[in-house]
Amino acid sequence: MEQVYEILIVFFLVVSGVFGLVGSFGLVKLPDPMSRLHAPTKATTLGVGGVLLASMLHSVLIEGRLSLHELLITLFLFLTAPITAHFIAKAHIHRHVKSEELPKPGGDHDWASLDQSDNTAP
Repeated sequence: MEQVYEILIVFFLVVSGVFGLVGSFGLVKLPDPMSRLHAPTKATTLGVGGVLLASMLHSVLIEGRLSLHELLITLFLFLTAPITAHFIAKAHIHRHVKSEELPKPGGDHDWASLDQSDNTAP
């Protein structure tokens, strides 16, 4: 039965390695910064998530103890990766897109960070 556990752990390690490789390849080969942003965030989430899942399985199935460190790392990763991607995308929009090229916000004007039609401070 231990061999089945090891095969399962190796499977998650290989899958996470493939996601890491594909994410790195996408970071290098995709044409613009907004496309390049997508590949590493998915690679980080799925690749590192696979390594953490393999580590959790190893500690539970092979060593016989439960380690919560990997769960905390996974929670932190799933919370911070999308937020970081959002901040990088916002910075790219602020630096490289003219406000005339963006659609106008409908209704509430407080959500749009590049709506420069009204220059009065709230």
